[in-house]
Amino acid sequence: MLNVTFGDMFDDKNYIYNTSLYFDNTFQDKWITSDFGKEIIKDIDKSKVISGHVIESPYLGAITPTDLSGGVKTLLLMAFDNSKVFNASTCGNNCAKWILKLGLKKKLVINLRHVMDFGHDDFKIKITNTGNIVHNMREFVAESFSGF
Repeated sequence: MLNVTFGDMFDDKNYIYNTSLYFDNTFQDKWITSDFGKEIIKDIDKSKVISGHVIESPYLGAITPTDLSGGVKTLLLMAFDNSKVFNASTCGNNCAKWILKLGLKKKLVINLRHVMDFGHDDFKIKITNTGNIVHNMREFVAESFSGF
């Protein structure tokens, strides 16, 4: 299930605020070449994985994984590093569907410093600040006010 904590988490030793820097120093080639990695890199960054170290971007040419967008880096961390809580505010709304998918597959705890748009469909998200479970954007927005 997806769990969202709103606001400051700096007291949590497992919290990663700068996801891009953390990714650059911890990613593994298999994250990039996994089916999930290839799929989100294609969807979010419009790029094609050539190998664990080379990605073909239509805008930048050949790039390395450290040149991926912050959203892709954060999604890869969420998918493959279960030891940390990541700052999902580094992700754009185009990452929301992927965060929901990850939350369906495993217990995923993320931090948000803004109200991410999870779309019009129903979902199930636990707000850790209050312990309440929300099922749609209306409930999510209302609950977010108690988290900040």
